[in-house]
Parts: sequence; structure tokens; C-alpha cells
Amino acid sequence: MCLIAFAIGASPRWPLVIAANRDEFLNRPTAPLARWTTDAGKEVISGRDLRAGGTWLGLSPGGRVAMLTNVREPHPVAGERSRGELVMRWLEGEMDAGQFMAQTDSAVYGAFNLVLGDFQSSAWHWLSNQSDPDGGPVKGWQACALKPGVYGLSNGALDTPWPKTRALKKALHQALDSDRQEDLQAGLWSALQDRKRPSDGHLPRTGVPLALERALSSVFVDFPEHGYGTRSSTLLVARAEESASPAVTWAVEVDEITHTHGPRHGAQRGAGSRCHLIWQQGGTSP
Repeated sequence: MCLIAFAIGASPRWPLVIAANRDEFLNRPTAPLARWTTDAGKEVISGRDLRAGGTWLGLSPGGRVAMLTNVREPHPVAGERSRGELVMRWLEGEMDAGQFMAQTDSAVYGAFNLVLGDFQSSAWHWLSNQSDPDGGPVKGWQACALKPGVYGLSNGALDTPWPKTRALKKALHQALDSDRQEDLQAGLWSALQDRKRPSDGHLPRTGVPLALERALSSVFVDFPEHGYGTRSSTLLVARAEESASPAVTWAVEVDEITHTHGPRHGAQRGAGSRCHLIWQQGGTSP
């Protein structure tokens, strides 16, 4: 996945909103968003990378959330293990972020960003195995706890102000003012399909060729000559619910649109691509 805007605790009506595009090679086998059971017997909601077995964004019925992007490098070094398994380890586990880092060797993965959230503890963290841009790899982890706010994450560090990251964050800020969920979702679906590319003077300088920098600069990437593009768009919206119980309760809806490229380009929803959950601190229900 290559672009995410997310809001945590930024609106009393919409306590969690995630808008994300996953960019990938068009021939990489992928299963769409669905509820499924892992080999460890844990239920998760996510898409799946059918080549390496992991995922780029997912959540658990109990309220754990994980989101992954790679870090763009001019000469990327393949990791010993797939980055997608980091998301699965969080969704299947019960550890907090500190324990997760202590139990995970970040050096065996290619360069990545990872956002970990836990509704039950109200804790959110950004993790990476890279230092600041241009700083190269670090030994161990770079991490920070996330306060309530609106964040953007692409293929640099958290909130690196690339044009497409700023554009999607702006759309999310505007969407949070919506009174109706339908309006919030419509604005974000539209923003996720924005193909406009910035001028060369506003492009990031990540060390890749200029033609590639241009092709990757839009919110929605369409690069069929390279066999690459935005494969899916995901939107998660949590609505704060009134409850007789004093426990915090959210109604959560997560939805995915898959995209095709080339002469027959289009978008569609899979039969199981929309999932509804109720998260309540101290418990959950499907």
C-alpha cells in the first residue's frame, strides 16, 4: 500500500477514519477484502497478498488495526521476510506496540512504515525501520505514539508533505465535517481516485528516475506501461454510538473497491468487500 490518510480522535462523531490506496504490480495475485480465518485460527478482515501471504491493511473483530507502506528507495534491498507478515502478526497477537517491537527483528524486512492501533487500549503508534528521509536504515526501530489528529503516510516518513499526501489529508479534514456518513464516504471515494499529477517542481526527490517519480505522484496511480498502479481503495469509518453502557462503542464499516487498468479499466466491489462491526471497550460483536 502506498498512500493512507487517517484520523484518530479528530472528530467526536467520526473517531476513526482511514482512506487508503494500495499500489502494486498488476500481475501480483491478490484476494480482495473479506473476513477470513488465519492458520492460527484468528479471524481478521483484510485483503491478502496471495504470493507472500501477508496483507497491507487489516483489522480484527476485537479492534486491532494495522496499516503498512513501503519506503521508496533508489536501490531497494529485498528483505529476508515479507513486510506483509508484520500486519498479520499484530492482528493475530495480543501484545502492545512495545512488546511487538521487542519481539520483532526489523532488520529482516525491506524498508517500511507500520501503523498499529488498538481500540481496546486507545493506543496508536507509527513504527519504521528507517530513520529520517535520506538518513538510511537504523538499527532497530524508529517509533512514536500518535496523539489525536489527522495523519498522512505514503512512501516516506509519517506526514512527509508530498503533494498526494497533502491532498488526501485535506480531503479527509473536509470529510470529517460531514454530518452524514454517506457524504463523508462519497468525498473520500472521490479523493482516492484523483489522477492529477503535480508539476515537476513539486515532486519529491527520492532518487528514482523522474519518469517514475511523475507516475507515482498522483493519489491514484495509473502506470500500465510499467504494469503497475492502484489495485484497490479502502475506506474505514467508525461512528461513535450512544449506548446504555458506559463503555465506548463504535459502529465500524470497512469497504473496498478494486480497480482494473488498461483498455478495460474500471472499479468494482466484491461480494464480501463490505464488513460491519461493533467495537465496544471490554468486548465486541460481529
